[in-house]
Amino acid sequence: MNKRVKYISYAALIAALYMLLTYIAAAMGLSSGAVQIRFSEALCVLPYFTAAAVPGVTIGCLLANIITGCALWDIVFGTVATLIGAVLARLLRKNKWLVPLPSVLSNVTIVPFVLMFVYNAEEAYPLLLLTVGAGEVISIYGLGMLLLTALEKRRIFI
Repeated sequence: MNKRVKYISYAALIAALYMLLTYIAAAMGLSSGAVQIRFSEALCVLPYFTAAAVPGVTIGCLLANIITGCALWDIVFGTVATLIGAVLARLLRKNKWLVPLPSVLSNVTIVPFVLMFVYNAEEAYPLLLLTVGAGEVISIYGLGMLLLTALEKRRIFI
């Protein structure tokens, strides 16, 4: 298979999975609220395996934020946070335990400010920092590392 076609196919598949998993979490009421747990954030470990995961999770995040009705600023800056995390995760792929860290940190750095602005809740920053951080750690380090470990055994096929 042509490398370019394979890259685009992987990116599209990852984007579709990200959207689907976000939609499922939203339907279960988990993707918003005090602690936001998006199953899709587990896919942020995929840059460990392939560069195609960078556009895959980024486009998936953008589309998922649109279809789940996020505010415009959340759509834009949430996607930027995902892009930053994915690029840095790819750069840290030599140490699998560091791969989730950039996504957690970029989301914890950006998303609380977006939520404060969108919901006019300046006094809620400490709470938002804690809840966004908890959700990201659960989603990316918890679920993501389970995914990474499971896929690592099949790395030859990725």
